[in-house]
Amino acid sequence: MKKSVVLSAVILIVSLLLTACSANHPIDNTENNSTSVIVHAESEVPNETEKSPEKTGVIAEQILDGNYGEIHYSYYLPEDYDESKTYPLVMTMPGYGMMWFGEDSSGSNLEWNGFRVWAELPEDVIVVSAQLTDWHETSARQAIELTEYFIENFSVDKSRVYAAGYSAGGETMSQAVSMRPDLYAAYLHGASQWDGAYEPIAQNDVAIYIFMAENDEYYGSAKARSAYDNLQTAYREKGYTAEQISKLLALEIPDNEYFNSRGIYNYHGGGNILFNDENILNWILAKRKA
Repeated sequence: MKKSVVLSAVILIVSLLLTACSANHPIDNTENNSTSVIVHAESEVPNETEKSPEKTGVIAEQILDGNYGEIHYSYYLPEDYDESKTYPLVMTMPGYGMMWFGEDSSGSNLEWNGFRVWAELPEDVIVVSAQLTDWHETSARQAIELTEYFIENFSVDKSRVYAAGYSAGGETMSQAVSMRPDLYAAYLHGASQWDGAYEPIAQNDVAIYIFMAENDEYYGSAKARSAYDNLQTAYREKGYTAEQISKLLALEIPDNEYFNSRGIYNYHGGGNILFNDENILNWILAKRKA
């Protein structure tokens, strides 16, 4: 009986000693818990909203995995691009010969003057040119998606987002601008037919400049005149005066002599010359969303 009492007392004393020792040393569970959580101090948490592009200048042959399929595009960032500032954005679409037809066509729009000239202006501008696969609704939606991507991921002045399109690219962009007229302040429509609606343009005060050769071999000039007339009607129905409309709509239909004097005898292909006219480009860039 005495031995039992003594043994119990010894066990109790040893237990108390072990408990006291363990209280002074944290238990190491690393062998049983392979996942460790590191909590950063507030000042050390990386800012995921900061966007720091690795390159400036021309960034060629990019792919955006969009909701309507892959979008092949190239873009230009001003050499002194600064995220603390905002920049005008120009979304410009080339004609059929520079669209996407597979790897052999990749980057074929890089030397197109409709892409390059915007980057050569005195004002710094972000310029994007996509190689889409057609000139119908899907491509128009891709153009809108690409515009939204750049607005969300680059330092873009949302009041100065512009569109431009030549030939098939004009068919695409006339649709895109009329689908989302809230995005664009102005649109340059070159050597192309108008495939978009008219009323949304007027309701959102989108400025439109239409350029078409008098004797364009592919479209003729009647379609350009018709688009201009329909846009005027849409603005008049909104209640705008002739003076107000003249600040929002422009139509230029050069005759053969205009092109011949510049050594151009193919009037549809020669329509690209519109991008060499800084007065036209600056007319576009002067427009802003209210």
